[in-house]
This record gives sequence, structure tokens and C-alpha cells, in this order.
Amino acid sequence: MRPHMNGGLLLLMSTATGLAVAGNYFAQPLLDLIGRELRVGPSLAALVVTAAQSGYALGLILLVPLGDLVERRRLAVALYAATAVLLLVSATAANGMVLLASTALTALTSVGAQVVVPFAATLADPAERGRVVGTVMTGLMLGLLLARTASGALSELGGWRTVYWVHAVLMALMAVLLRVFLPRLGGDDRHLSYLGLLRSTVAMFRHEPLLRWRSGIGALSLASFSVLWTALTFLLAGSPYGWPEPAIGLFGLVGVVGALTATVAGRLADRGHVQIVTGGGTVLLLASWAALAAGARSLVWLLAGVIVLDLAHQAVLNSSQNVLYALRPEARNRINSAFMTSLFLGGAVGSALTSVIWVNGGWTGVCVLGATLSAGTVALWGLERVTVNRAERQPLVRIPVTTTKGE
Repeated sequence: MRPHMNGGLLLLMSTATGLAVAGNYFAQPLLDLIGRELRVGPSLAALVVTAAQSGYALGLILLVPLGDLVERRRLAVALYAATAVLLLVSATAANGMVLLASTALTALTSVGAQVVVPFAATLADPAERGRVVGTVMTGLMLGLLLARTASGALSELGGWRTVYWVHAVLMALMAVLLRVFLPRLGGDDRHLSYLGLLRSTVAMFRHEPLLRWRSGIGALSLASFSVLWTALTFLLAGSPYGWPEPAIGLFGLVGVVGALTATVAGRLADRGHVQIVTGGGTVLLLASWAALAAGARSLVWLLAGVIVLDLAHQAVLNSSQNVLYALRPEARNRINSAFMTSLFLGGAVGSALTSVIWVNGGWTGVCVLGATLSAGTVALWGLERVTVNRAERQPLVRIPVTTTKGE
């Protein structure tokens, strides 16, 4: 009999995803402290962030698809345990190079969170999949948004190494709890070789039109999200706000309001409104930039814009996952790998463009960039609907994307 999701297990999986992704953002407010203690220059200290991003990207591509090949509980536990060990290496790093290497490897294994998300989707009843995925993704987004605030508080108590010590203990605890409470769930395509698995992941883009559309929509949505959170620090630090760093760090708590709406979007998707959720999310994403533009000199409009943008991004992300996880249950980890890699690339491009636009166009330029990316999500969603509706009127021929060891 197929194992089912319950409230306690859902809470555990949500917490686990949040803790896993938080580690990739803990170092950002600590770069100055780390640089001074390890006696490295600002450029090398900043590479800690780059190492985390690079390691996570590789993990999405190389490790997440394994959930379709091996027993999933074992994979999740192994990744969480490895992350805990690597965090201990970071906590005891004697120089910058050791910290860079351990950070990259920690980020690589932290994609255990992206093994847990499709795991939750598989355990959920189809009628509740949107709510379950939305709840797990709420945990993930809370971990992302609160990581900087938590790391700042912990570093005040015992220095930057305390952040890594505490996180290592929590990840080790999560590994134990996942081992005890997660049901065994085998990979559904065990006839694949590892290289065949990776080829199959890439082939998903070729054979699943919805994956292509939703990856494009998601990438532009996360790019818009990244534009805001990258530029927000510059805006709040300058005129007319002039906020100190601790206050800017606490501003991240505003994003929690948007993150908590993910379950609402999931429930609407479960009731058959998944396309309305996506379309409404893309429109709200675009509208939020009008409020954010007014937020250049108005804190009220800035707060409203941040909340609406976070809410809209969550709606787009959750509804897209709901659509994609229904495609091929036996390939959920590969679909998740392809989708999340696209999102990650979109977010990285958004952050990179923001740095250039801020220097040349200030907050106005940033808002134009964010609105342009958001308009792209509206356009892609409209094109998806037209294309898919046209395709649904024709006979469907599905081409298998699995690859056997003998190939």
C-alpha cells in the first residue's frame, strides 16, 4: 500500500527544506566578519556567495535526478547527513580556501531539499497535492528569507562560526528525523544508468512542452524576485531611507507574509483553478512593480510592493509545480531538477542584471527591469495557454524519455 502524508510528516518535511536552503544564505551578512578573521580580502570573501551558488547549481543537475533511480529516503538522509558534516568543516575552517571548498560542497549536498519536495508530492493524495507542495515550499521560502536575519543574530552571540556549528547540529538532527519518519520510497526508473538518467533529464525539455513553458515562466518570475531583493539593500541604505544594516536585515521579515500564502495558492490549485492562480500571479507580479516604483520615497508603497511581489511569485511557483508534478510520477525528481535549474539560472541572471542597472539607472532603472521581466511571465503564460489549448485538440503522441543501460 502506498504511504500517505500526515500533518506531522508534512511539518517535518517543510522544516527540513527550510533548513537545507538557509545554509546557502547564512554567509551573506557575515562576509566582513569572515574576511577579517580569516585575513582574506573582500573579493575572496565575496566568493563564498559565488561558491554557494555554483555548488547548488551542480547539485540540482547532478544529484536531484537520483531520486528517480535510488531509494528516496536513503538519498535524502545521505544528503542531509553529508551537509551536516561539511558544515562542521566550514565551522572549523582555518583559511579562506578551506571555507570556499566546504561552502561549495555544502551547497552541492543541500539540494536534499529538492529531493524532499517531490517526495512530498508523491506522498500526497492527488486532490491535496497543491496544498502539500505549497506547505513544503512555504518552509523552503521561510528558510531563504529568514536565513540572513538568523545568521546575524547568531553571529552576535558567538561570532560567525557559531552560525555553522548551530546549522550543522540542526541538519544532523534533520537527517535522523527523516531516517525515522520518512517512509521507504523506491526509485521508479531503476533500469536507468546514471548517465542515462542525466540524458533523460535533459530530454524532458524536448518531450514535455509544459516543462519548457513553466521553466521559462518560473525563471522570469524568480529573476524579478531576485531583482527586488538584490536592489532593496541599496535603496534602503541610501537616501531618503538611510537605514542601518540591522534594520535592512530585518526588512526580510516582510517577505514572510508573501511566503505564507503559498498554501492558499496550493488549495486553489487543488480545486481546479491552477491556471487562474498562474495567470493571476503573473499579473500581480507585474502590478507589484508599480507600487515598488512609488516606494522610492514611500515606505507604505514599498511594503505593499514587496508583499504583493512575494505573494505573486509564490503563486506562480506553486501552481507551476502542481502542473509539472502531475506530468510523470515516475520522473518527478528529473522534472524537478530541470525546473529548478531553470529557476536558479533565472535568479542568477536577475541578480547580475540588477548590479549593472543600479549603477546606471538607480531605483527607477531597477523597477523598469523588474517590470519587464514580469511582463515576460504574463506573455509566456498567455502563449502557453494558446499553444496547449491548440495541442489538446490534436491526438497526443508521447515519446518515452527513459534510457536503458544498454543504450
